[in-house]
Amino acid sequence: MNTARPIVLCLSGHDPSGGAGLQADIEAIMAQGCHAAPTVTALTVQNSVDVLDFRVLDPEWVFAQARAVTSDLTIAAVKLGMLGSLEMVDTVAEILRGLPNIPIVCDPVLRAGGGGALGKDEVGYAMRERLLPLASFATPNLPEARILAELPEGTADQCAEKLLPYCQNLLITGGHGDEQEVHNRLYSRDGSSKTFTCDRLPGSYHGSGCTLASALAGRLALGEDAATAVEAALAYTWRTLRDADHPGKGQHFPRRLPLDFCA
Repeated sequence: MNTARPIVLCLSGHDPSGGAGLQADIEAIMAQGCHAAPTVTALTVQNSVDVLDFRVLDPEWVFAQARAVTSDLTIAAVKLGMLGSLEMVDTVAEILRGLPNIPIVCDPVLRAGGGGALGKDEVGYAMRERLLPLASFATPNLPEARILAELPEGTADQCAEKLLPYCQNLLITGGHGDEQEVHNRLYSRDGSSKTFTCDRLPGSYHGSGCTLASALAGRLALGEDAATAVEAALAYTWRTLRDADHPGKGQHFPRRLPLDFCA
């Protein structure tokens, strides 16, 4: 009997602090009961305070990583994170075209939690045009949604109207204002929408977007429907922030795995 966990292919950057990037992906996916297959797209110089620099990998290295994994393992879902360049957007689009009919979660990472850029806005526009049409979900926060929609002062509803022609489902996360409750809004191309609210937590967090997108990819890999997967991923992410650590001088790190995870 095959007892293997569902496998989620992750295409994202490496954060040496471990708060975000591929380590966040791996931990969040493991917590859903899945296995993460991390393909590195970029190396970053960052910590809990901000991003200092980054370098996008050679496309052939990314192709080679993805080919090695997909030729051997059965991929149940894909999670996209930091890509960093127009060339990498094209590289990932080509990889995805070889993986039809599986859920894809696109987290359009353009800014780190500390505000540092992880790619020019043109990278976001390229993701909108070339990757969102391939994705099951896009999970931008509101500032990222405004960049993608080219609406600097747009509301979540306005951004969704601009972006839904590109993607099937759009989850725009809140938490960037000063409201007492955080509103996370799910929009679907069929015109339906749903708002999930949660209590605002007092901290500032590094890797929350990676955590949510990876948890969502894991839930989809398990075969959950869209609404159930979103609700489970949001609830899990909120708990990781509630229990977050503060190891450095900047933002908190979500606690994605419980202390007794390996007990």
